[in-house]
Amino acid sequence: MCKLFVEADPRLWQTRLKSVRMHGFSTSVRLENLYWQVLEEIARRDGMSLPQLLSRLHEELTFAHGQVENFASFLRVCCGRYLALQVEGDVPRDLGTPIRSLDADAILAREARRSRRQEGAAPDDVRREGASREGVRHEGTRREGVRREGLPSIA
Repeated sequence: MCKLFVEADPRLWQTRLKSVRMHGFSTSVRLENLYWQVLEEIARRDGMSLPQLLSRLHEELTFAHGQVENFASFLRVCCGRYLALQVEGDVPRDLGTPIRSLDADAILAREARRSRRQEGAAPDDVRREGASREGVRHEGTRREGVRREGLPSIA
């Protein structure tokens, strides 16, 4: 399993520092190359440059939530959500469809419903029996039809 990740192009996880002007001030953002690639794709979808996208995201985030504590983390989460929403079919993989043309309220509602379903998916008895504080099962190789053969013990 790990080979798929370990033997990927190491340039993907190398970081790059980019300077951006936001609200008249110059700032720098350091992200891994993979995230820069995803952000560039998002920007292209809406006919923006990368600096325009970053400025727009920062502006809207500040308007919605006030002070921005960790903009780089916010950008990483944006990238992860963008890719996850593509997998779910909420964001078309067709790059000709701008993000701004999508119904954000409907997508957020579907995402919230999926999240509620996932939270409620674990039966109470599984949560009570054998779960550590972190929610990781340590004993047994079979529970509720799930096999754990070949996995190393983490206890």
